[in-house]
Amino acid sequence: NVEMQQVQASRADLLGMTTDNGILHLELQSTNDPDMALRMAEYYLHIYRQFRKPPKQIVLYVGEAKLRMSAALREPNFAFQYTLLDFRDLDGAALLESSQIEDNLLAILARLQDQRAAVRQILARIASLDEPARHAAFAQFLIISGLRRLGQTIKEEAQKMPIMNDILDHDLLGPAILQGRQEGRQEGRKEGQQELLRLQLERRFGRIPGWAEARLASLSATELDDVAIRVLDASSFEELFPAT
Repeated sequence: NVEMQQVQASRADLLGMTTDNGILHLELQSTNDPDMALRMAEYYLHIYRQFRKPPKQIVLYVGEAKLRMSAALREPNFAFQYTLLDFRDLDGAALLESSQIEDNLLAILARLQDQRAAVRQILARIASLDEPARHAAFAQFLIISGLRRLGQTIKEEAQKMPIMNDILDHDLLGPAILQGRQEGRQEGRKEGQQELLRLQLERRFGRIPGWAEARLASLSATELDDVAIRVLDASSFEELFPAT
């Protein structure tokens, strides 16, 4: 059989044009994928075919486990490599000093001398924002910090800031991520998780199809936590919610 299997449509995490008219392809990865080099090679050929330019490719590993992926794919008649960076090797201080809140939030994934102090600094920056932006940034911070298991630390530090009380007590954000602040609010937590996950899915893939919405509604709180992490690596709704 010489017919090649059809490849599923790919979606890059970020694809942009550089100031020198080159192409930059950036992927975020939270798990050690043994096929990462193969995936990046496939991306490379897709991008080259579409734009007729060789992209510069970078994978930023944001996972908790030690980085174990290969940055190269070498066979007798084929050689390919890309840039692979562990976010923990980056200087978190530079991100904390940035005037952009998005950089501040990402600092928690990088190398830091004092992680708890960094959490306090980021929360103070979030607290200085206007209310709508404050809620959005706090939700994003909770999602990102989940990659470093800092939920309890954030809860403890946020409770020391009176201005953060409206967020901690909010029916959406408080029960959604900061688990167990009050008993009997598990259902509210699950609903909050679902809403935050919907925001992630729509930003990553676009409109949520009906069948994916049904799967989302059927997941437990623990399963929702798992899906929220896997969103970073999935390339489609089908991959994120495989048929059972």
